[in-house]
Amino acid sequence: MSVRFNKDELVGRWVHSHEEDTADLVVYRNADYPFPPSRGRRAITLEKEGVAIAEYPGPDDRQARSTGTWTLHGDILIISTPGWSHAFKLVEISPDFVTFHKE
Repeated sequence: MSVRFNKDELVGRWVHSHEEDTADLVVYRNADYPFPPSRGRRAITLEKEGVAIAEYPGPDDRQARSTGTWTLHGDILIISTPGWSHAFKLVEISPDFVTFHKE
């Protein structure tokens, strides 16, 4: 049985905190988190209306950006943008971080 998450808790800008990833989990932190320097981080902005903005390192190391949609089905977060699409299986949501199962 899948866990139910509150869609409103996902609204905001989340940045990949790859330093905190484990063998099983991927960690995204609230954008206000004091991240250590990094060459490039993936970020997702989830707006209340279902709009998703994905940011990711581009081919020249500058951040690329694409806009699309997001939906939540039980514990599966689906993000679909022209430059990047992904389905995440949610583990935990808090005001400070979101964790997903690694595929």
